[in-house]
Amino acid sequence: MQRPGRRLLALAALSAAVLSGCGIRSTEVPTDFGPAPSRVRCSLSEPNVSTQAARGLPVQVFLLCGSQLVAVDRTVRVPEGTADSARRILVAQGLLDQLEATPSAAEKEAGYTSDVRGAMGVTGPRRADPEETLRLSTPPDDLTSYALAQIVCTFSDSSAAEGDGSVILGGPTASPPRRYECTDEVRTRPGSNEPPSTDVTDG
Repeated sequence: MQRPGRRLLALAALSAAVLSGCGIRSTEVPTDFGPAPSRVRCSLSEPNVSTQAARGLPVQVFLLCGSQLVAVDRTVRVPEGTADSARRILVAQGLLDQLEATPSAAEKEAGYTSDVRGAMGVTGPRRADPEETLRLSTPPDDLTSYALAQIVCTFSDSSAAEGDGSVILGGPTASPPRRYECTDEVRTRPGSNEPPSTDVTDG
């Protein structure tokens, strides 16, 4: 006949074996994996549209996040009664200013950055340029692939361009402008895919 003490020891050994087989390990050391992430990367809360409209014209600019281009809501100031030709330039300059601005604290926390720097200016077409041309104070060829992608995609998706997914850009010199396109490849991999461009022949 088995003694009660030995029976308890056998049961304890059996329980330990079952727990070990289930992959459960007992421990007295507390585990700490750190706090949960406070914000999902490249994700921002929805803006208050009515508040934005009160501050100016609602627009979107493309910032960098996770090596991709991501649209972010902004506003630009355009005085009422501005002529269409002047309005395009004011919108384009406002978009440039927003691209050059330091991302907000929430945007920085979510991983947003911008490669557009240098307080660039923008003007309208020269005499021989197509009327929708936008000339930058920095030649497009001197911009990084990231900065050029941000500007092309931001402009082409705004009232500063024709609305067909392209924008005609030139520099401060008399060099002829070129038509740039914002493609899916540029949006997803702006570092390795510069916006495709073509010569502009119509004046």
